[in-house]
Amino acid sequence: MNSHSPKGTPAAPADEARYAGPATGLPPQSDLTTDTAVFTEAYAVIPSSTMRDIVTSLLPGWQGMRMWVLARPLSGFAETFSQYIVELAEGGGSDLPEDDPEIQHAIFVTEGALRLTIDGQDHRLAPGGFAYVPPGTAWSVRNAGPGRSGFHWWRKRWQPVEGLTRPDPIVTREQDIAPAAMPGTDAWATTRFMDPEDLRHDMHITLVTFQPGGSIPFAETHVMEHGLFVLEGKAVYRLNRDWVEVGPGDFMWLRAFCPQACYAGGPGRFRYLLYKDVNRHANLWPNR
Repeated sequence: MNSHSPKGTPAAPADEARYAGPATGLPPQSDLTTDTAVFTEAYAVIPSSTMRDIVTSLLPGWQGMRMWVLARPLSGFAETFSQYIVELAEGGGSDLPEDDPEIQHAIFVTEGALRLTIDGQDHRLAPGGFAYVPPGTAWSVRNAGPGRSGFHWWRKRWQPVEGLTRPDPIVTREQDIAPAAMPGTDAWATTRFMDPEDLRHDMHITLVTFQPGGSIPFAETHVMEHGLFVLEGKAVYRLNRDWVEVGPGDFMWLRAFCPQACYAGGPGRFRYLLYKDVNRHANLWPNR
């Protein structure tokens, strides 16, 4: 298993980590229906307040499991990946979570404890734990403790390239990886779970941290598709032509070339999980 700690500023102590999740439950009839949820041709915002019990999904072959589907391939929406928030009851999990050998996976734990088995080797993951499972790899997952557990789950079809082998499994913790500061500032840093120099990877999962008042000081406009889930703090995020206020538990999807920027609003730090597709040619035959 790979475990790497890129050079940079020291990692935050484990007891400082906060990982927001769905609102769950059901709001009372007296609540207003006005919300920040929006779906456009360039981006979508799925706020935590819309992630309720009645919008969960189930999967065959799982026990004691429910999930919120945040992104999936869909015309006019996500093109390269799916992203779920999974909740497991005590003893819940699956011995066969995936039956497609072309699919790779990433997991980030936000609550409770998981027992993740990869190619017969057991790993215990606590909040902040991350795992990457290569395509065609046998794996299983179970709630490893009392109470419920929760994790993010990304799925993407791996795009093979001649001369490149499939990536190795990764099991690590965000607390053990030193965030890499962006050039010229200590207000914006990235915790990288995949080695950015390893071209075997065609997706990256990272944890982005802004200190209060930190910003993306230009309108990023690039080919990578994004999924962003806010773990902590609040910010005003630019999505295409709009500025949207986001906070803990909110999810954003950005299509390729959607301009983006943000200001971290404080009083604490602003942190989010980031998915992006990388290191491959653009698909010129999208229907194949």
